[in-house]
Amino acid sequence: MNAQPKASHYINGRYVEDEGGPEMAVIYPATGETIATLHGATPNIVELAIEAARAAQGAWARLKPVERGRILRKAADILRARNDELARLETLDTGKAIQETLVADPASAADALEFFGGAVASFNGDYIDLGGPFAYTRREALGVCVGIGAWNYPIQGAGWKSAPALAMGNAMVFKPSENTPLSALALAEIYTEAGLPDGLFNVVQGYGDVGAALASHPAVAKVSLTGSVPTGKKVLALAGSLMKHATMELGGKSPLIVFDDADLENAIGGAMLGNFYSTGQVCSNSTRVFVQRGLHDRFLERLAERTKKIRIGDPLDPETQMGPLVSKAQHEKVLGYVEIGKAEGANLVTGGGVPRLQGLEGGFFIEPTVFSGVTDEMRIAREEIFGPVMSVLCFDDEDEAIARSNDTEFGLSAGVFTRDLARAHRVIGELQAGTCWINNYNLSPVEIPFGGAKASGIGRENSLEALKHYSQVKTVYVETGDVQSPY
Repeated sequence: MNAQPKASHYINGRYVEDEGGPEMAVIYPATGETIATLHGATPNIVELAIEAARAAQGAWARLKPVERGRILRKAADILRARNDELARLETLDTGKAIQETLVADPASAADALEFFGGAVASFNGDYIDLGGPFAYTRREALGVCVGIGAWNYPIQGAGWKSAPALAMGNAMVFKPSENTPLSALALAEIYTEAGLPDGLFNVVQGYGDVGAALASHPAVAKVSLTGSVPTGKKVLALAGSLMKHATMELGGKSPLIVFDDADLENAIGGAMLGNFYSTGQVCSNSTRVFVQRGLHDRFLERLAERTKKIRIGDPLDPETQMGPLVSKAQHEKVLGYVEIGKAEGANLVTGGGVPRLQGLEGGFFIEPTVFSGVTDEMRIAREEIFGPVMSVLCFDDEDEAIARSNDTEFGLSAGVFTRDLARAHRVIGELQAGTCWINNYNLSPVEIPFGGAKASGIGRENSLEALKHYSQVKTVYVETGDVQSPY
């Protein structure tokens, strides 16, 4: 199985290779086989990409916003036309089930390009009447922006970051995760085909040192990172020390509160979406499921029944519902947390093992896992696992659920299931989280902002909020009379 791209990097509208960089093996998670070999960026590659972006950005920013938007919308059309082949590439890169990538990955990137391509034409500054004199504000591009992507949603992340950046008149240098380097190159090709001028979207590969080199470069105005909290703290400290703009979309240990009056099947469906979709590798996952005592036992029983029916297998098979984890390291980490949960005294309701799948013995598979009897101090209830491991916790009343939900350094997401909508809004109002759901979970259409509170991040992706984060405000005071000077 071969997914070898033409070269490792995409700079100034064309593929570029520099074999002096460290080798990066691309592993197909379902089998463990190497399907491509790339090279991380050398300092020369980094400079080429930054210079290409810097040289192209000024003319791009001077275009009418509607003209920039037209190119983004054309790229969105190409993404949709090639959805099936891009979904297959994403499955090879991530191991996620093809039934997911067909609907959630290139399609999400296309939605972002389409939305920002249309929205930017009416994203303007303000007029301020000062009683004769007046002022106005301009929304202006920042310049060269760096995007650093995560491995769970590679092409989505590239789209979510590049679309508002480009729409606003910026250029972007994008570094995918070293685990999933392929689909950003495909997006770069599509941008070129859609008519994006050379140099405005460049892709460079590499490990953390490449991300640091990009983030610290004097020509870079902004860094947008999706990743873990420890990585985010390092990148944000670096960006802050150099007075660069930054958006941090980081991890979580998000709560889902299920009240006694919730629709049982919907609540279980939401909890499963919030723990098992993408093999549990979603930053916003509701990995702490608080269930009120009156519904707790029925919830657990039915949850176990539905979880045991999840089809694990070849991620390229459309019938497969759950593929492998992304890498051997992640596989070992998640299995380690299963053992930690057992050792801490949690009750393993279902899963936790490694399925033996014929022809896929080298894959990084794990059974979807549910623990009950989990208490707040257990590591499986406090630390981000990033795998299909659900912790179910029991609670008695609303105030308790809110206090325990908020007892975490994280604050990315939260959810509530209840038929009492007054309570739903009241509880959501008290939860310390940036992205919340009522009677559903993990839906993130491009029209709404996505991002976290507390250690889970700064800034927002998607919606008009993202255009704000990829622009700066210039204030202009206009005098219409004489200057009143005491001198």
